[in-house]
Amino acid sequence: MTSPPTTPPVVVGYVPNAQGRAALQHGIAEARLRGTGVLVANSAGSDGFADAKRIGEEDDAELQRELAASGVPFEVRRLGSQRSPSEHLVDLAEEVGAPLLVIGLRQRSLVGKLIMGSNAQRILLDATVPVLAVKAS
Repeated sequence: MTSPPTTPPVVVGYVPNAQGRAALQHGIAEARLRGTGVLVANSAGSDGFADAKRIGEEDDAELQRELAASGVPFEVRRLGSQRSPSEHLVDLAEEVGAPLLVIGLRQRSLVGKLIMGSNAQRILLDATVPVLAVKAS
């Protein structure tokens, strides 16, 4: 972790997959534009932010290296499993006064497109801060 920023951080919902990495890259870019840091959050919730992936030791080391190389102040938080990942993220963004919440979205089938994904949908509907939803390249 680097020194804390003077303004509230951009919150990034992260899982160690392509969608999580896309959210992280966009979150870092937004933090640079805003002159703030990033707060990267991973949930132990029942279905994770995208596909039930928690950060393991190897993933954590890679995440820490990427964040350190970015030059933006950062913090990584593991959130508990008592509530859904969407509740955790929405509450965290509100708690820290985040200017933006960044999440990754994955490709979905036609039926999946109708329901988008329960966590993403809940975040988009419940967040009190702007949400940037990104897809992996």
